[in-house]
Amino acid sequence: MLNYLVTGGAGFIGAAVAQKLIDEGSNVVVIDNLSTGFFEKIPNECVKIIGNSYDDEVIRLLDQYQFDGIFHIAGQSGGVTSYKDPIYDMRSNVESTIKLLQYCKEHKCNQFVFASSMSVYGDQNPCPVSEDGEKNPTTYYAIGKLASENYMKLYASQFGINCVALRLNNVYGPGQNMDNLLQGMVSIFLAQAIKNKHIHVMGDKERFRDFVYIDDVVDAFIRCMRADIDGFEAYNVSTGTATTVEYLIEKIKGLLPFDVTVNYEGTTPGDQFGIYCDSSKLQNRLEWKPQTKLDEGLKQMVSWALKG
Repeated sequence: MLNYLVTGGAGFIGAAVAQKLIDEGSNVVVIDNLSTGFFEKIPNECVKIIGNSYDDEVIRLLDQYQFDGIFHIAGQSGGVTSYKDPIYDMRSNVESTIKLLQYCKEHKCNQFVFASSMSVYGDQNPCPVSEDGEKNPTTYYAIGKLASENYMKLYASQFGINCVALRLNNVYGPGQNMDNLLQGMVSIFLAQAIKNKHIHVMGDKERFRDFVYIDDVVDAFIRCMRADIDGFEAYNVSTGTATTVEYLIEKIKGLLPFDVTVNYEGTTPGDQFGIYCDSSKLQNRLEWKPQTKLDEGLKQMVSWALKG
């Protein structure tokens, strides 16, 4: 039986990864500070540690375990929010990574999979962006993700820890936090539509993103943990399809049983205008493939959200 640590296991992606591991018969320990996650989302079978994954006291609690791998998914999870408290963003996204990598070094845990972000690329790349594209982060959050990747490269080359950075595009699906209106484009728009029958969009309607469904993201995490990887690798987790904000909103409106109004006003600091990514590296090396099309994924998410 394999033993794994999942940080952020009370959140959208972390809870889904933890549940998948449990379903496969693994033992799972979860760390989460519950700042945006929910205790009840952590699978019952998990050992639960409530706290920050950068706190020394929390890290010391891990000394009693020997993990086969660590999924580091916790961290402040939005570009806009990172401007509100850059120090917390740095601690939750960078300091936590360093301390967990140091734990891996000291406890001979040689598999580390990290939730990075397409935001490391910024807007200065032709699309679709491949993993070797220029890195031009435009938010504290994106800078922190890229810094964490560089620490992973160091621990991989100097200490033999096999590290994977998954550069997630816009993840969506059932289970996403509908209360957090600062992170998750689909959940932000859908939550406003259901609560207010109105969507206020910060930014241009022609902005575009690459939306990837939660089940496909979980599959990518599991495949990377189980893969025969030597050193450091970065993979885009994406569909390779650009979807504009206007198109997304029209799709959401069409799935709701009531009329929804929309206005476009304001901007957000550091917001990327448009990006979509090439995931052929992940598809070719690990036989991963995005299975859920946007229309079907939105249908599943809206159905879930309408049930409360």
